[in-house]
Amino acid sequence: MSSSMAQADATGLDLARVRQVVADALDEDLGGPTGVDVTASATIPLEHRSTAQVIARADGVVAGLDVFAVVWDDVRRRLGAGPVEVQRLVDEGSNVRRGDVLLRATGPTQVLLTGERTALNLVCRMSGVATHTRRWADALAGTGATVLDTRKTTPGLRSLEKYAVRCGGGTNKRMGLFDVAMVKDNHKLAAGSVRAAYEAVRRAFPPVDVQVEVTTVDEALEAVGAGARFLLCDNMAPDLLRETVTAVRAATPDRVELEATGGLTLEHAREYAATGVDYLSVGGLTHSSPILDIAVDLAAD
Repeated sequence: MSSSMAQADATGLDLARVRQVVADALDEDLGGPTGVDVTASATIPLEHRSTAQVIARADGVVAGLDVFAVVWDDVRRRLGAGPVEVQRLVDEGSNVRRGDVLLRATGPTQVLLTGERTALNLVCRMSGVATHTRRWADALAGTGATVLDTRKTTPGLRSLEKYAVRCGGGTNKRMGLFDVAMVKDNHKLAAGSVRAAYEAVRRAFPPVDVQVEVTTVDEALEAVGAGARFLLCDNMAPDLLRETVTAVRAATPDRVELEATGGLTLEHAREYAATGVDYLSVGGLTHSSPILDIAVDLAAD
């Protein structure tokens, strides 16, 4: 597998990035760094304490539970309140059922309620991505093919959403424009050919992995002949994809990774995997996943 890709256990959640995202989200919800939750601050003394439970309201896969601790820590610092004790009760990437308690927290009630929605917005989103990804991972189980994500992410949330993909059993492709070169149609058109575009990237950025998008067998063979060792087979029907895989494998003894991309659906996932590709890339993992419904409930006295 390309060094540019990260599997589920390769890296954890980027907490530095989470803290930045959380700070921005709280500023948005509170009207700035010095803002307050006018309802909670008016009705609940700062010294009042409660225990809250984070509960799954639907079956799915959880991701990002540590976000709760980050949110509540930020809020309590803003309010000058005491700490929140957080106990996570399930592992990241776990399958959960409706009604399962995922996390328990005890601390100032104002802090718990002020941070509730910010944390849920992020964790419900991340868990939805993980749940959707798990469906693809399960559909591809035993085929030898892996589901990849893309750069079609929510602005500002890329590292969180890609982490969620890993929790769901998928693999990250590239993190951005900086870490992997991807030669697509417009690059080929501007450079004059597949070979010219590939060679230009190789000269300018020798250490960077290069992936080349192809739409025909001839383009695939041209890319491989130029030195490409990762091909994105774009919008190919299964028969053409199978023909491309066979031709590429016969053209070189070197390992060439092949990816099916463009308009893929769960219904036909195994059909595409059976063509011999290594990966199926699915932008919908991050741009079209519905949230997983999760709630925060204060425990009764």
